[in-house]
Amino acid sequence: MALRSFSDYRVLIVPGLHNSGPGHWQSRWQRLYPQFERVEQDDWEKPDLAAWSARLDRARREDNRPTLIVAHSFGCLTTAHSLARDPHGVAGVLLVGPADPEKFGVADKLPHKRLPCPGILIASQTDPWMKAEHAAQWARRWNCKYIDGGALGHINAESGLGDWVYGQAQLQTLFDLAQSSTRHRHAA
Repeated sequence: MALRSFSDYRVLIVPGLHNSGPGHWQSRWQRLYPQFERVEQDDWEKPDLAAWSARLDRARREDNRPTLIVAHSFGCLTTAHSLARDPHGVAGVLLVGPADPEKFGVADKLPHKRLPCPGILIASQTDPWMKAEHAAQWARRWNCKYIDGGALGHINAESGLGDWVYGQAQLQTLFDLAQSSTRHRHAA
């Protein structure tokens, strides 16, 4: 699947704990779309919400184009935390296989209300890092479109998704939502 032009947008890849290895769909997307940028963390083995969010904040400030964020696992929590502090410039978020904030003791540091941009949250029925019903609750809180991804484990390299064409289609949907949201804001 070839995504339509994102030339006016920036796409940031925000991995979770341990980063996303070469077989992970996030890494594969970066090979397919070299203009996608990965937010690097100082320590991929220590999920520190404040430090990881600060790194995402810095990466977001490096470019003035509207930004789409593609986050996985703890990267989803990082993204929500960053947006709650400063939503500027983020046009939409694709949150995939979010980690359960309770497991990391950060639920109280995350927004418990609508995110300031369109969002799609994809969860798995068999994810060991977050029960599907908990993911659905966070999607409702954040006003994200919720997608039950089926039995995909943690939606990572071990899930055997390859280039994950379905996920790319959801990124295209997010792009369309972001453009529509921007048009509505400018018309108002």
